[in-house]
Amino acid sequence: MSKNFQKISVDPAAGRTELHNALELTGCEVSVNRLPAGAAVPFVHKHTKNEELYGVLEGSGEIYIDGEVAPLAAGDWFVVRPEGHRAIRALDKGMTFICIQTKAGSLEGFTMTDGVMCEGEKAPWL
Repeated sequence: MSKNFQKISVDPAAGRTELHNALELTGCEVSVNRLPAGAAVPFVHKHTKNEELYGVLEGSGEIYIDGEVAPLAAGDWFVVRPEGHRAIRALDKGMTFICIQTKAGSLEGFTMTDGVMCEGEKAPWL
């Protein structure tokens, strides 16, 4: 397999799996999280440099953000800027979510501006 590829499997029932060490990530921190019904992150926190992108995969919950509470449901995606004071909890059926943490302001390009066509090369299914 290519040295430019690495794959792991994550148990969706696990409480928290951090991917940055397992995949030797160099540009972001990613965690897959499962909170059972009524469970919560046990502290309010903020960051000094990093923003967090969250994606709720299943279940429902709430986020405490800067003194307010907002509902969360499967399919919701949201960002919390570094200075946002935050905590998350699951509601009655629990909640599974992904958190991607990156340095705020560090993105220099998107897929359409960073991607380069590999001329003459085709995947076997094309």
